[in-house]
Amino acid sequence: MKLSRADRSLLAEWSFTIDRGLLIALLSLIAIGVVLSVAASPAVAIKKGLPTYYFVERHVFFAALGTILMIVISFFTPGGVRRLAAGLFLVAIGGMIVVIFSGAEINGAQRWLSFGGYTIQPSEFAKPAFIVILAWLFGEAGKRGDMPALPFGLALWAFFGAILVAQPDVGQTVLISATAGLMYLLAGMPVIGAGILVVLGGCGMGMAYIYFPHVQSRFDKFFGAAPMENSQAGRAIQSFTEGGLFGRGPGEGVIKSILPDAHTDYIFAVIGEEYGAIACIALLGVFAFIVARAMRRAANEPNTADRLAIQGLALVFGLQSLINMGVNIGLLPPKGMTLPFISAGGSSMLALAVTAGMLLALTRWRPDPQRLKKPRWIPAIDEVQLGGQTPTR
Repeated sequence: MKLSRADRSLLAEWSFTIDRGLLIALLSLIAIGVVLSVAASPAVAIKKGLPTYYFVERHVFFAALGTILMIVISFFTPGGVRRLAAGLFLVAIGGMIVVIFSGAEINGAQRWLSFGGYTIQPSEFAKPAFIVILAWLFGEAGKRGDMPALPFGLALWAFFGAILVAQPDVGQTVLISATAGLMYLLAGMPVIGAGILVVLGGCGMGMAYIYFPHVQSRFDKFFGAAPMENSQAGRAIQSFTEGGLFGRGPGEGVIKSILPDAHTDYIFAVIGEEYGAIACIALLGVFAFIVARAMRRAANEPNTADRLAIQGLALVFGLQSLINMGVNIGLLPPKGMTLPFISAGGSSMLALAVTAGMLLALTRWRPDPQRLKKPRWIPAIDEVQLGGQTPTR
């Protein structure tokens, strides 16, 4: 179907204003995730006593649903994105509070709600919503001195972080805090405030080490002198050694059969073993392109709130990717964080689709409102001289 620029329909407007490079990169990432799930998931399903393609079928279902959700949200206006963020944040926070008191406990943490055999993680959906709301508050703080937008933003940040810690979910708290801190700097807020936030973040990490045994254990193993051959992290590093530059071939990996989370947290290690370091670098390039493309678009955005929202969504997407990859190659302690659109997981897939949809909606090409204003009429010199009468030619 060919669309004309004279066509004023919603679909035509979307087609001509969407950032096609960003859209193609995101769709490619979703497609890559489906292909890679075929390599990583069957071994885990068999080990768990499930049908061979159980996780593959789930991944395909949520990838298709996520793609539809992403496209639908990309039609929203910036105001629509902010309204969606406000409603989603309220619902997600309500779900997170319910999780603390009655959520399903998995691997020692309460982060999931169970519905008819499915689990949902509300905090995943709260992330993009929080970023858009915080961007609006930081944007208003720079424009309106009569509105306490900055204190509201910092209080919201502290409130969200406290609920995450109560679950406990230290990894997501670090991700959200790092993103919010960078947004604070990008908004042009006082540097001394950033220094105070860094100190508070360091204190928070110290308290997490003291009060959460699993955090202490992960840090001790990571910084300890003893090798980690029998740990997930050690086996993940071994998979890159086995794969070399070009990998052992699709389906030929063996480390995935002994990695409990090969289809989720450690899927990047499976890619390294079966497809090699070249494929890992290429995948890293796709993530880098998405972040760089969004940041470039943000640089030309005249509205401060929209600019910060684009930057924040791109940052949380990129930082989550880097954290997952860093854990897989042994540069960071294990954090239990998915690789966007690649790892299995319904909540993660749908929440990332919301993130990507908001990013596409905010990066659509729109005319600068200042350019649409009519110029102030200035009378011609000869009209002024003749008392407003137009001279005859």
